[in-house]
Amino acid sequence: MSNIAIKISPSSKGKKLLVEIDANKLERLASNLGLYNPDFIKSVESAERDFRAGRSRTLTSLRKLRSA
Repeated sequence: MSNIAIKISPSSKGKKLLVEIDANKLERLASNLGLYNPDFIKSVESAERDFRAGRSRTLTSLRKLRSA
């Protein structure tokens, strides 16, 4: 895999970062990570349908999720 130049700059607003990457390199990275895999795309579409239907909830703690 080739090198990917990424620029990471701290934001003036607390814990946020600004990440800059070339669009072509981002597509190559996504492909290498398997984000164009049909199974992954189906799972994202399913998650979007669940979200639109209201079958989601906001998490404040992973500990609370574990006990539920």
